[in-house]
Amino acid sequence: MSVDLATVKRVARLARIAVTEDEAQNMLRQLNGILGFVEQLSEVNVDGVEPMTSVTPVAMKKRADEVTDGNKADDIVANAPATDRNFFMVPKVVE
Repeated sequence: MSVDLATVKRVARLARIAVTEDEAQNMLRQLNGILGFVEQLSEVNVDGVEPMTSVTPVAMKKRADEVTDGNKADDIVANAPATDRNFFMVPKVVE
């Protein structure tokens, strides 16, 4: 797959990036190089290779999955202009 100059200019316009003719030519070469590299990667046989989340083995830190109320109700409503028993009070709107 390759990109032509019209596509580069269209993508630049959609991204709202002003590009000169020289910059568009440079982007054309760069994008085609990137796409060529991606095509090379598709030729690699990855059968039986497990997906990785990191290049080094890392054990995920896990916490106990416990349901709590957070004990932060006072902190949450601390900056509210009006509260009642940890609930926000708002003016009644009747139209």
